[in-house]
Amino acid sequence: MGLTKTEGFTKNQLELAGLAKALAHPARIAILQFLATQRDCICGDIVESLPLSQSTVSQHLKELKNARLIKGDVEGPSICYCIDEKNWQRAKTALGDLFRNFDPKNCC
Repeated sequence: MGLTKTEGFTKNQLELAGLAKALAHPARIAILQFLATQRDCICGDIVESLPLSQSTVSQHLKELKNARLIKGDVEGPSICYCIDEKNWQRAKTALGDLFRNFDPKNCC
């Protein structure tokens, strides 16, 4: 039997791939940029800042939350989102390590 899509890769590689997938859409980048400038934010504020419907923004928020880059708390009828500081730092380190590992002397 062959390997599954994820067998044979390290935990670090799988986590970095998941992070890259979460960052792989311009709407998610825009959401993260917006949240990085706010202490916290109601979903409606995010919707107003993007040229997307509320349901589409909610789907992107779900992806970012699944990647643990953001967290959300229910406040009455609304959900208040913010950057997940602990996991944001983890992602920053992981991406930095990936790019730091490049040695131009090893390039063709």
